[in-house]
Amino acid sequence: MGEVFENHFEELENCCLCEWKCGVNRLKGEKGVCRLGKPEIASTQLHPAPPQSYTVFFVGCNYKCLGCQNYQIAHFPDQNRASHWFMDPKFAAEDAIMMINSPFGRSIRADRIFFSGGEATCSLPYAEKIVEEARKIDPRIKVNFDTNGFLTEESLERVLRFSNSITYDIKAYHDDVHRALTGAPVGPVLRNVEVIGKEAKDKLWEFRVLVIPGLNEGEIKPICDFIASIDPSLPLNFLAFRPNFVLDRYYGAPRDLMRKAVKIGRMAGLEHVDWCGSSGIKGLDYVIEKIDVYMREESKIAGGFAFLAGCKTHPRDCGRCKNNQNCSLKKYQPIRRT
Repeated sequence: MGEVFENHFEELENCCLCEWKCGVNRLKGEKGVCRLGKPEIASTQLHPAPPQSYTVFFVGCNYKCLGCQNYQIAHFPDQNRASHWFMDPKFAAEDAIMMINSPFGRSIRADRIFFSGGEATCSLPYAEKIVEEARKIDPRIKVNFDTNGFLTEESLERVLRFSNSITYDIKAYHDDVHRALTGAPVGPVLRNVEVIGKEAKDKLWEFRVLVIPGLNEGEIKPICDFIASIDPSLPLNFLAFRPNFVLDRYYGAPRDLMRKAVKIGRMAGLEHVDWCGSSGIKGLDYVIEKIDVYMREESKIAGGFAFLAGCKTHPRDCGRCKNNQNCSLKKYQPIRRT
C-alpha cells in the first residue's frame, strides 16, 4: 500500500485539493480540515438511482454540515464506526467493471463509476487513478463525480477532464447561511457553478439543493435566480431534507415546501427543475438560542444548532478555527437517523 501511495499520490505531501488549501503532508499523518490521511474507501455498491452506477463512497469531507446524511463516512476518523480500506486502484477498477457488467449491473443499466462520499474531492488523486485503470480495461466506461463544489479551480479542471457527468450540491447562496450550515464560505462554490454552467454544461447531470425547512428556505429563490442567470436550461433538483446528524430531532421538509421550491424555480425561468425524497418526516419543536453574529434569521438559527453541538467559532470558519483538529461537532452522536 505504501508503495502505491508514494508512486501516485505525491501531491498529498502538500494537500491543496480543495479551497481550504491546508498544505499539510497527509502521507506523513498531518491533518487538514478534512482530517484525512491517506484516501480510503468506505463502501462500494451498485446503485439504481440516476445516474445508475457502481458507486464508490470515500471517507472524509471538507465540510461539517449540520444535517449530514452520511455523517459516519463524512466525519471519519472522528466518527470511527465506518468501515474503511485502501484498495489498489487497479483492483478497484477491475471490481467496478466486473460489477457494472454483472447480471444485476446490466439489469439496472449501470454504465458508470460514481465517486461520492463524504466529499470525493478529498480523494481526487485516488479517483483519477481508478479511472485511469478502468479505462485501460474499457475505454468507454463513464464516470460521475459527486461534489459539494468546494474545489479549487485546478481541481475542478481535473474533474472535468475525466468525468462524463457531475452531480453538484449547493447548500446555500448567501455566505452567512452557507457558513452556518457547512462551516465553509460559499464563494468558491458559486464560482464553480458558473464555470460548469458556462463551460461544461454538457457534463452537468444536475445541481442539487437540500431544502431544510426554516434553515435555508430563503435561499431557494436566490439559488434559482443565480442558476437561471447563467443558463435557464441547467437542471436543478431539490432534495427533501430528512432529519440526521446534528439536526436529528428536527423535522423533515414538507411536501408543500418542496412543491413551492419547484414553483419558485420555474418562475425564475428554469426549464428543468424537480424535487425528490421522503417529505414530511416528523420532528420536535424546540427553542434554539440564536447566534446573533449572523446576518439572516435562518443563519442565526442554524448557528444555534452548531453551537449546541459544540461549535464555538462563529461565524463558522473551519479553516481558521483553532479547534478544527478536535471538533466537537464532528463527534456528535445523533439520537436518530432517518
